[in-house]
Amino acid sequence: MNVWRRLSGRRRAVALAGASALVAGSLVTLPVTAAHAATQCDVAYTTNDWQGGFTANITIRNIGDALNGWSLGFTFPDANQRLVQGWSARWSQSGRNVTAQSESWNGSLATGASTSIGFNGSWSGSNPRPTSFTINGVACNGGTPPPTTPPPTTAPPTTAPPTTAPPTTAPPGNKVDNPYVNARGYVNPEWKAKAESVSGGSRISNTPTGVWLDRIAAIEGTDNSQSNGPMGLRDHLDEALRQNAQYIQVVIYNLPGRDCAALASNGELGPNELPKYKAQYIDPIAAIQRDAKYRNLRIINIIEIDSLPNLVTNTSGKPGGTAMCDTVKANGAYVQGVGYALATLGAIPNVYNYIDAAHHGWIGWDSNFTPTAQILRDASRASGATAAHVHGFIVNTANYSALREPYARVTDSVNGQSVRQSKWIDWNQYNDELSFAQAFRQELVRQGFDNGIGMLIDTSRNGWGGSARPTGAGPTTSVDAYVDGGRIDRRIHKGNWCNQSGAGLGERPTAAPASGIDAYVWIKPPGESDGSSREIPNNDGKGFDRMCDPTYTGNPLNGNNRSGALPDAPISGAWFSAQLAELMRNAYPPLS
Repeated sequence: MNVWRRLSGRRRAVALAGASALVAGSLVTLPVTAAHAATQCDVAYTTNDWQGGFTANITIRNIGDALNGWSLGFTFPDANQRLVQGWSARWSQSGRNVTAQSESWNGSLATGASTSIGFNGSWSGSNPRPTSFTINGVACNGGTPPPTTPPPTTAPPTTAPPTTAPPTTAPPGNKVDNPYVNARGYVNPEWKAKAESVSGGSRISNTPTGVWLDRIAAIEGTDNSQSNGPMGLRDHLDEALRQNAQYIQVVIYNLPGRDCAALASNGELGPNELPKYKAQYIDPIAAIQRDAKYRNLRIINIIEIDSLPNLVTNTSGKPGGTAMCDTVKANGAYVQGVGYALATLGAIPNVYNYIDAAHHGWIGWDSNFTPTAQILRDASRASGATAAHVHGFIVNTANYSALREPYARVTDSVNGQSVRQSKWIDWNQYNDELSFAQAFRQELVRQGFDNGIGMLIDTSRNGWGGSARPTGAGPTTSVDAYVDGGRIDRRIHKGNWCNQSGAGLGERPTAAPASGIDAYVWIKPPGESDGSSREIPNNDGKGFDRMCDPTYTGNPLNGNNRSGALPDAPISGAWFSAQLAELMRNAYPPLS
């Protein structure tokens, strides 16, 4: 989709402003003259500078004949300016001359179309902006192309930037310790409208929720999708500015071979398409998030849910292990993909990356707990990433685990028997998300992460209120009776994850609610389906998983129990009004 065609009049005016060159602070906009009928171009160049370094964002707009491949050229005014690493183009520098050649996926530009690229650079002394640009050798401002011979020997040596790994050190920014404290969150107008279409939905429709980018097309928006709306990432960011929001939550969710142990949430990329993930998914997202106009907005990225823990729990030799999980573990798609996302997005000064860290019912056992922390550590060091690119972690994303279990604590015993022996707890070290998140944070610190990292807990659907909510412990006739009678989480089994019957809205988003917890958040927008109850043909790349079928009697991952899923559900991410109605009925704390 042509993003320029979708801009409102106000946004188009901003994007195309200026019939002559404008140089103001860190913004350079250079429209074309009429000297060249075939190739005409408009280039906007903005930078975010810090001591010794800078990030440049460049938007190229074709206002001449259609282009099938392009090459941008410009000259650094100062001999000490260096290209370090670029994205969304093939970058090179010779002396002071810089060239960016189009990739296969962004080389075709129709008349009026645009593309965004960028790079990180270094400087000493001063960092003046280029004053002229060329596309395919034609000067966009009517000037002369950059010289083809290198400057004098005082210029920096010729270097080719790395083609995959971003810089290993995030530039300094004005990050805060907790991006949620005293901050107004972005309300997604698409979700708000859907919530208000359900009776009583206006009680929650102004709640900040996550914006899910679960396929490449979602970056620009999808008008005819069952699961994504027409608003793209830039639309959401612009709307966040209009709302005077101080933070926005964006879900990065499109790894190669995504969610290798499930089908409802399988993605569009095959297990060997890591280069495509980098070039066509992460790089375009980064190019938008780097835009200088968003520099005062805290962009909170939720990095790849349901990914890295699978490499610990769902490979060969484990119950429910899959060949797909074996493949993405062997080829590094998850570790390298997450590392690349962390490094590329984390290099943006106002971005906060939180990696998904599963939930207590997945990795709370000793055999999974530390190995998962270690693989998260490995990913944070892959593809140029460092621990500095990780602001924290999130647990219970799109899941249903209770925040607290006051009547079924793992330290309880019944007639001398530990409740950990019960079928529900099954020897797990944890029985709720808060205690798990706090303990897992300490393990992550032991594995080398900064002791200032914070945790998020997704409480969008883990309230478990209503008439079925226990008010005390169960009978002491057995450990199972005690736990089953008192547990807040009313699922049939902790392994059940799809559209759970009886669930309710949980704690409303709250900043700094407990020690080590940055916030309770609603990353999964309530009312968006986890997966379809039956196979539904679609163009969104969404499969069918029997765990979403209410008639399914289970598998080893859920103890061969019934799925507990609601009937008549649409594909994952699509609107499921009956689910939202039930979530509101069973909300805890109750809705007023």
